[in-house]
Amino acid sequence: MADKRITAYQLKISLVGAKPPIWRRLLIAGSTPLPLVHEAIQVAMGWTNSHLHQFVADGIVYGMADDGLDFGETLDESRYKLSQLLRHEQDSLIYEYDFGDDWRHKVTLEKIALVGADAQLPLCLGGKRACPPEDVGGIWGYRDFLDAIADPQHPEHEGYLEWVGGAFDPGAFDIDEVNALL
Repeated sequence: MADKRITAYQLKISLVGAKPPIWRRLLIAGSTPLPLVHEAIQVAMGWTNSHLHQFVADGIVYGMADDGLDFGETLDESRYKLSQLLRHEQDSLIYEYDFGDDWRHKVTLEKIALVGADAQLPLCLGGKRACPPEDVGGIWGYRDFLDAIADPQHPEHEGYLEWVGGAFDPGAFDIDEVNALL
């Protein structure tokens, strides 16, 4: 009996505007439906799935179906798979999360490979730096937040530390924790 294989995508997910860079590398089946890609990105990055999101590829917007909201020409993401948006190595798309804070992630297809059907996917292969806290105000607010927690004399120092539970290490990333959650 032949060994069954599945097509896996190696993705690099980079938080746009983050300096130093905040990124994750995932191995995920190309056949993964977009709602599950969203969940994998949420876990890998460290977000809490508390806000709306959408994917933008080739100028086309894919998002959650919601009878009560009309955001214009948004296609129902549940009808699409990752392989329909990213077809070739180096193709990319934008994953937007929390429209108020406007977290934009560039998702690049780095490599396409065949893996055994028993492979545990998705799998985080690497990453750098901690995910910003939810509701910190986007990339600009995150920079202000980092300045405040680094300076004990900053007027918002204590308030921000209390808000994040006492401590925040912007350099932290635990691949084992991410993979356990995936």
